[in-house]
Amino acid sequence: MSRRTANHAELITELLRSFKLTAAAEELVPRLVTAGHDQALATIAEVLGLEEDARHERRVTRLRRASKLPEGKTFETFDDKRLGQPVLRKIRELESGAFLDEAINVLGFGLPGVGKSHLLAALGHVLVSQGRSVLWTPTYSLVQELLAAKRDLVLPRKLRKLDNFELVILDDIGYVNQSPEEAEVLFTLLAERYERRSTALTSNLVFSEWDRIFKNKMATSAAIDRLVHHSVVLEFDVPSYRTEKAKSKKKD
Repeated sequence: MSRRTANHAELITELLRSFKLTAAAEELVPRLVTAGHDQALATIAEVLGLEEDARHERRVTRLRRASKLPEGKTFETFDDKRLGQPVLRKIRELESGAFLDEAINVLGFGLPGVGKSHLLAALGHVLVSQGRSVLWTPTYSLVQELLAAKRDLVLPRKLRKLDNFELVILDDIGYVNQSPEEAEVLFTLLAERYERRSTALTSNLVFSEWDRIFKNKMATSAAIDRLVHHSVVLEFDVPSYRTEKAKSKKKD
């Protein structure tokens, strides 16, 4: 068997295994080679490669629909000239998706209108295109869903469902003015994902102001500890885009 034929044989076996066709993975190549059909391996490898691409596209379509990511909030539509190099460098590193395998969190801080939500949404779109599972949600909306699940005695089931997502992006956590019950279910979510799944969030409140979210100093400290332990922090120390745009219109 030539080296090229051997490469095709290896690729066929690998693809069939990835399709969970274990019997075919073990039998197809040896039988073709034994029967003297080595030349067919290249065509079979090509067709299986097309099947892999089609499966990936279907998966990405399904994941994008489930992600609820805002359409149009991509890197292509983001003005990265407004951000400093440290933030851009960290974002480019995150694009590989490797942080998901280590359950690392991504924490975006800055004033309203500086691009936090857009940038994390853009990161989410890139990850989905790689076949990674992402959920985008306003924090207040998810908190209400968790609270309803707790009242219906199905909170563990809801948390297991959220656990299917490699990354949950909580947008605008700083806007949540919560009751003790709402703060409790949010803390439960963060505790459940700790060191198991990645969480990303945007906040206009620095950590010293998070007692406005969790009310209780001990709960605030515990929540921050779980988020920061394995995390990448993005600080958006730039003027508000909306403010700058408004000023520009006034000048015109």
